[in-house]
Amino acid sequence: MRSIALGTALSGALALAAVTAPTAQADEVWGGDTKIVDVTVNGGKPVAVGVADVVTFPGSVTATDPAGIETAGVHVWHGTGEEDTDMTVPKGTRTCTAVNSTTKTCRVTFSLDPRSLEENAWAGRWNVAVDAFDKGNGGISLSVYKYAYIQRYSKLTVNASPEPVAKGRTITVTGKLTRANWETHDYRGYTNQPVKLQFRKAGTDTYTTVKTVYTNSTGDLRTTVTASTDGYWRYYFSGTSTTATVKTAGDYVDVR
Repeated sequence: MRSIALGTALSGALALAAVTAPTAQADEVWGGDTKIVDVTVNGGKPVAVGVADVVTFPGSVTATDPAGIETAGVHVWHGTGEEDTDMTVPKGTRTCTAVNSTTKTCRVTFSLDPRSLEENAWAGRWNVAVDAFDKGNGGISLSVYKYAYIQRYSKLTVNASPEPVAKGRTITVTGKLTRANWETHDYRGYTNQPVKLQFRKAGTDTYTTVKTVYTNSTGDLRTTVTASTDGYWRYYFSGTSTTATVKTAGDYVDVR
């Protein structure tokens, strides 16, 4: 029996075992000419996870072999290898569809419960492992084929006042940037982060950046601008490798 990343292959006939932790030493190709054609997790977009709701996202792997593909799998895990694996994201039953006689695409839905995330330090880059088995005795197993990003969900607020305001007077724009804390299961202020203050003139569709404001030690935002015309004010945070992008709805100010 050949041990592979996140699965098991039996010589002669395919037998998939229960999902196990990935093994860094398991990268290999045996028999045949099995190749991975394409792998996607959440369409290539980061996955944002909060503190309560289970987050589901898709994954797929396309593999090819002259003998044909029996099945293939994609797996998302965090850690550095067999001796240091933090977590593997649970998933449902895979569904495989033949592309042609030699190629098959297998899809699965991952399901991530925030309560299973033990450390905030896990936010950011996760490993994507793949395996595929041909219809003979061949296959491929790669414990780190590519990377996916699982981020801490973020929230952002805005309030522009006073409203209405006389033209030429000062508008104060406040807000707060918070992000999910996976260790305490609540939201905490994200400190010292650049957030763009943007404005959209009434009757138009496009926001433009007016200035960049940094959050304070509790994640709060505060700045002032001069009232010139009716429009909408919003804050926009472009995100980091560990924290999701977020923007507020526009807060309308009537300038008289």
